[in-house]
Amino acid sequence: MSQEKLQELSNHIAVLSAEGVQAANSGHPGMPMGCSDIGSVLWSKHLKHNPADSSWFNRDRFVLSAGHGSMFIYSLLHLFGYDVSKDDLANFRQLGAKTPGHPEFGHTDGVETTTGPLGAGISNAVGMALAAKVQGEKFNTADHTILDSNVYAICGDGCLMEGVASEAASTAGHLGLDNLVLVYDSNSITIEGSTDLAFTEDVAMRFRAYNWEVIECNGNDIEAVDASLTLAKQSDKPVIIIATTIIGKGSPTKAGTHKVHGAPLGAEEVTAFRETLLGGEAFDVSDSVKAFCAETAAAGAEAQKAWEAEFAAWSQANPELRKEWDVYQNHELPAEFSFPEFPVGEKVASRKSSHAVLNSLAAQVPYLLGGSADLDCSNLTRLDAEGDINTGKFDGRNLHFGVREHGMGGIVNGMINFGGMRVYCSTFLVFADYMRPTIRLAALMKTPAIYVFTHDSFFVGEDGPTHQPVEHKAALECIPGLTVLRPADANEVKAAWEVAIRKTDGPTALLMSRQNLTTLAETVDNDVAKGAYVAKAESGDSIDLILMASGSEVELAVETAKNLEADGKSVRVVSMPSSTLFEEQSAEYKESVLPGAVSSRFAIDYGSSISWYRYIGLQGGHHCLDRFGECGPGGKVAEHFGYTTEALTAEVRDYLA
Repeated sequence: MSQEKLQELSNHIAVLSAEGVQAANSGHPGMPMGCSDIGSVLWSKHLKHNPADSSWFNRDRFVLSAGHGSMFIYSLLHLFGYDVSKDDLANFRQLGAKTPGHPEFGHTDGVETTTGPLGAGISNAVGMALAAKVQGEKFNTADHTILDSNVYAICGDGCLMEGVASEAASTAGHLGLDNLVLVYDSNSITIEGSTDLAFTEDVAMRFRAYNWEVIECNGNDIEAVDASLTLAKQSDKPVIIIATTIIGKGSPTKAGTHKVHGAPLGAEEVTAFRETLLGGEAFDVSDSVKAFCAETAAAGAEAQKAWEAEFAAWSQANPELRKEWDVYQNHELPAEFSFPEFPVGEKVASRKSSHAVLNSLAAQVPYLLGGSADLDCSNLTRLDAEGDINTGKFDGRNLHFGVREHGMGGIVNGMINFGGMRVYCSTFLVFADYMRPTIRLAALMKTPAIYVFTHDSFFVGEDGPTHQPVEHKAALECIPGLTVLRPADANEVKAAWEVAIRKTDGPTALLMSRQNLTTLAETVDNDVAKGAYVAKAESGDSIDLILMASGSEVELAVETAKNLEADGKSVRVVSMPSSTLFEEQSAEYKESVLPGAVSSRFAIDYGSSISWYRYIGLQGGHHCLDRFGECGPGGKVAEHFGYTTEALTAEVRDYLA
């Protein structure tokens, strides 16, 4: 493979990228132009991929963490024959285009994950590398290797400034993910100007401290890049290649400056750029580069063909493993789950009943695994019958993410996007704030991550208001595509977990209590999957009041309703574990639960009232906590804020008066 061919390919990557940004009059041309030599070598000589089948399972994964440079990956996808056309390049950043401003998973052929928020791609790449290791450990045998893919990611200075990159890199180094190569486009420029304004650390020393191997090279020297990538694949550690580049390389007036980071070059300069390097019309590709990329694509097809033969031999030699493989790949689930029974009247925290249900579920779903951010003794998310995944050991099902919530969320997204597994992670609900960017990305990608958030109210108690979530449930419910479930007791916990594991088109957040909850007779026949249901029917022919709540407050609502019925009132109690799911139901079902003719409605919540106004309306009442909590034993805090049956009964009587 001659250097001349690689250089011509590099020139095409740079020119097409600059032209796409110019056509949109918007975007970031500097990174693609500066990294064109890296892309040329990586995609033609080192990345194992088949453009004719972008979902081939044993392909290498490529992640563009520096997602603002999206024309870089779009140009590569077009050149190598993925489903990205010349017109798609010309329609960069336009409404409905396959080439949006930042790469989107599931939207563009060949894009492995949604990137844009800087550093997120690094955490996703770590997750993909971890998923490859876990499944390789599960399915490879002494005679047959069917999983040996590598993960390559390109990041920039901005990615490495973000904290999520540190969390993920530390995790990768601890685990010893030797199938991960991170290429750092070190061009010393950000939007504001030189990185010296805010970023002067020694990145090489930092990554050596993370237990990574560090390779340094000139990123604009094709031979040096090739040698570095070759060396990286021989390492027994994750590798960062610090590739020094010139941002906007080739631009006559803007190369090496922040002016080329996030703005078009200008029509005249782009035209001159093409004329100097390639000639021809905008977005044209030379016959020689087409032939060169076709050769690489053909080699990828041959690699897949060889893998399929190996896979067939492995399947014949390991029929039971092959059955398990199919279960993993197809995410097969039993028609009905077998869950533990919880006697009515038993008092058990939903985090504890969740632990029992999760362990039962894991026994029936072998591809389910996960872990916690240093809290499994409190979150109770450990799979008791399974071993740990840890440094160089990938045959368990329990992950230890350490105190790294943001990185944890990104790693889980990468693991799931890799394919073959369902993954959950856990922390206290108050720390969902640290995870919000990755939860949002999971929802955007429709990645079915499962989040187990425990300690869901001021019953955290003595830890005080810093650890007492009051706005977090409402904040999570604002994320489009995220299903939020807050079960009232062990019966609803079982149903909530079943909703989560059966959901395949987006993430689910399960909110669990620290304090004991009574297992209610009213929740035995629940409709959790519909988001809300009548837990306790009204006593009369008409309804005087609808009390509604979620989670632990449902018991308070039931007891308050009984007191009001002693006054002769006919009260309906609605348990609403998920407004997200309730809003997906038919108008007829929603009317059957919350009749429009009944305007007397009252919500009870240990947190924010904001989510309830949709259901209580202007004439409704509520007892919610629209302020921060207080330090003290949970029960005492509840009394302090008026969350007792007696106090609520009096308040609702006043509301009805």
